[in-house]
Amino acid sequence: MTTAGTAALVRRPDGSTRATLLELLFDVVFVAALALTSTLLTENLSWSGGAKVLLMLTAIWWTWSVTSTTTEFYDPQQRPIQVILMIAMVGSVGMAASLPMVTEGHALIFAVSYVGTHVLRGIILITSLYRQRHRAATIRASRFLFWFVTSGVFWITGAADGYVNWTLWTIAILIDLLSAAARYPTPWLGRVPIDQYEHTTGHLGERYQQFVILALGDIILVPTMRVSRTDLDGVRVVSLFCAFAVMLLLWQVYVFRAGELLEAGARGGRPARVAPYTHLVMLAGVVATAASFDLVVSRPTGTTPVRWLVLLVGGPALFVVGRALFTLLVSTSVPWWRVACLIVPLLLLPWAGGWPPVLVVVAVALGLAGHVLIPGAVRETTPGVRVRRPGD
Repeated sequence: MTTAGTAALVRRPDGSTRATLLELLFDVVFVAALALTSTLLTENLSWSGGAKVLLMLTAIWWTWSVTSTTTEFYDPQQRPIQVILMIAMVGSVGMAASLPMVTEGHALIFAVSYVGTHVLRGIILITSLYRQRHRAATIRASRFLFWFVTSGVFWITGAADGYVNWTLWTIAILIDLLSAAARYPTPWLGRVPIDQYEHTTGHLGERYQQFVILALGDIILVPTMRVSRTDLDGVRVVSLFCAFAVMLLLWQVYVFRAGELLEAGARGGRPARVAPYTHLVMLAGVVATAASFDLVVSRPTGTTPVRWLVLLVGGPALFVVGRALFTLLVSTSVPWWRVACLIVPLLLLPWAGGWPPVLVVVAVALGLAGHVLIPGAVRETTPGVRVRRPGD
């Protein structure tokens, strides 16, 4: 139910922490953009091509992350916040639709979609909060708007002629990432107070979990779409089964303790501050993994090119590393079992080039299975967060 006007725009501490249906629809739109990103990666199998895809993936992820932070600070049942969510959906569709055409003279569509989403969100928030005379929240929204306008100059300038100036776009995304890490230091307004990060609720943890679980679905969705356009033989069936197994194993890696870690609001609000960056690493792993299975089902036999190996092994490894970093930065516990399970597929790299791709993905799946099968792994995935204390 939508509450009229902008009353109680700031989320109440005792308000519902459940995601709204509009937020879930918002997630689905972004996951579709991720699927297109995976497809684009398979078509740009080079270091420079991968870097460009990563930059655009970061922009898509940052839009989701900042918008979800908005629904954490403000009540998503209110009309202004719902309008912001709808604008973000339109922006994500614009970014997704322009992905294949960014290098073909349509980069401005991507840039305008990204910048417009963030700038319009800031304008709507500041206008609504000013009417409510909510000074602290108005200042907070102003800091965000200042930095997105600053980076927006580089985004738009870098695509003004329709083609990408990758140097300017790199500067733009670095401004977005680093300003957030520095808590948006703004002239005359200062930085976001650290205590604001300490008041996150279960809503934020739920939002991250929902998005990652939906994103993991791309690992099976992307190769399935590929298979639907080719002959479905026995080897391709095995490849799809491996994709499904890897998806479930990565879900196993992520889902335990993730919500509890995100809800751990002490220690200077660290979970809310590190989650966007560590989850970006995991998301890059999901996109690379989905792209790798897209390649495998297209040609499951023969030798495995080096660039395929980078995706086949590097995708799941990135996800595991991102998840391990999240655990380490929040709880200061070193998730040794997660890191140890990467050793098996990495040891196979010198010989895996001569293997068929389907055999490589089987080895990767067995390495991930170590998270469940190796004795002691259960202790690491016990629900609940335990912050290490001095002397432990």
